Parts: sequence; C-alpha cells; structure tokens
Amino acid sequence: MTTELPTDLARLGEVTGHLEGNAHTRAAVYALGGRVADHRGWIAEHGDRVRACLRTYGAVLLTGLPVDLALFAAAVRSVGGEPLGYNERSTPRTEVEANIYTSTEYPPDQVIPMHNENSYSDRWPDTLFFLCRTAAETGGATPIADSRAVLRLVPPDVRDRFASGVAYTRTFREGFGLSWQETFQTDRREEVERYCREHGQTFTWTGDGGLRTSHRRPAWRTEPVTGAEVWFNQANLFHVSALDEEVQEALLAVYAEEDLPRNAYFGDGQPIKPDDIAAVDAAYAEASLALPWNEGSMLIVNNMLAAHGRESYTGERSILVAMA
Repeated sequence: MTTELPTDLARLGEVTGHLEGNAHTRAAVYALGGRVADHRGWIAEHGDRVRACLRTYGAVLLTGLPVDLALFAAAVRSVGGEPLGYNERSTPRTEVEANIYTSTEYPPDQVIPMHNENSYSDRWPDTLFFLCRTAAETGGATPIADSRAVLRLVPPDVRDRFASGVAYTRTFREGFGLSWQETFQTDRREEVERYCREHGQTFTWTGDGGLRTSHRRPAWRTEPVTGAEVWFNQANLFHVSALDEEVQEALLAVYAEEDLPRNAYFGDGQPIKPDDIAAVDAAYAEASLALPWNEGSMLIVNNMLAAHGRESYTGERSILVAMA
C-alpha cells in the first residue's frame, strides 16, 4: 500500500518520498538514484528529516545509492552518530571495516525470526543501517514490524504471562555456536566476569572450559523520545522452539535443557510454552512489511520502534550492517 508523506517530510531537496506499508507497519521511501548528484551531501543536509521519519514510522528506505563503504559510514554518522561495535554477540558476523559488519551469517535456507537488535541486553543501538551490496536471486528480504503494533497484537493473556519479563540463558562450549571469547570479545575470564557483574548477569564456569550465563530483561519497554510502549525482547529467537524440530530433538538427546546453547523463560523462571512463542510470531507476521532489496538500497531502522528479521533466500546475497 502506497500513500503520501506529510508535506514537511515529502520533498527532501530533489527527491519526493512516499510511504510504503500495511495496516500496522510503514516505511518512508526516497528514491535517490540519478536525481541526486551528491549522495553524501543529500543525506547530511536532510538528516534531521530522516530522523523525524524514523521517530514517526520507525523505518526509512533510501534507494539508488552507489555501493560505497565510505558513503555508508558517512550516512551512519549523519543520521545516527558514531557507529557502534557489536558487543555481547549472539550471532556470527564478520567485521568488514571499523564497526561495519556483514549481516548474520546463517545458511540461506534459514529464516531469522523478527527481533529488535540486542533487546536481550541492557544496552542496545538506537538506529540500525543496512546496505544491500548484492540482492538475492529469490527471497532474502529484511522484513520489519512496528514494535508498537506488535505489542497491541500479542494476545492479552500471552502478554500477561510475559509481565515478569524474559529470562535468557546461554551455554558456551567449544566447537558449538559462538564461543564465550567471541561473544564477549575477550579471552580473559576476569573480563567476562566483570562484564556479567556490571550488566546483571549470573555466570558459572563449567568443568570443560565452558560458561553458563543467565539474566532477566523486560518483555516490553518505553521508547524514550516518543513515549510509546513497544514489544522489545528476543524470547522468540532464543527459545528452543525457534530451532527446527530435528535440531531440537538432536540437542535435547545430548544436552539437558539447562545446557542448551540458548533458551528463554518467563522472567519468574517458569517455562514459556511453544504456543506462547507461536502467538508472538503470529503478531510479528501480521505486522510484517517486506520491501525487496535492490543493489544500492539502504534501510534505516529505529531499533525500538521497529523489529527486523530475514527471509530465506537463494543465490548470492550481501547485506552490510552498522549500528549507532
């Protein structure tokens, strides 16, 4: 569904934007292409109104940009500020340049569930930036979902059960998933222990050189600029039911539940039933908006107002990510 932007946001210099969306989620879209001679200057000049769109709609899509790392880094600084490092990691990525990363390096047949970046942590980026270097042959979109709408769409009884928050558990062991060294970006145990204490995490070193951690975070939060309440957690991504059924069975045949690489519980420690995770996923699916990638497209996301995910895909796909 295409609609008009308000007058003060519609025309930015040489470019007239519009809204793409559905009943729940919208994104402001500006097609730059050949209309703009100086892309870096355009983004710097109109950064305030791009941020206004992010505060209102949660996402902005710029199309027709050159695939240029220097331009991408400049856009991050113009709109969001200095790019952040990827801390307390939960997925594999490669750093391409200083604080610019590949998107999550999962196999192309896997779907990445909708989530707000680092919402399992007590620190998270305000703004996410995605740049398409190579679009997939089929699929591969980065769908978004308005987090305000998701909170409304989660059934009241499910929302009530999440009132105590979400408890996240992780077990790090050699050769399976991310190591604790990769996750915490250090090989010093005392640094990990200090980080856990400072960020409200319990930790236990295991006899095989591994590590278990646990911490609790809210299931929803208040976005500080708009005052909007938003669904803001990664229970659906951490929960064991997010894995393929065969993978679940294989893991549980080898490990006790407390030794799974990661899992999620209600904040009071009670198990989350798969049906409750399914209800959350259904809310995300109803709100979801998937705009196709094209080479040179840049998606900018307000990380609290909009969740994102990844469709499965075929062919080559290359998306760069920065956080601010």
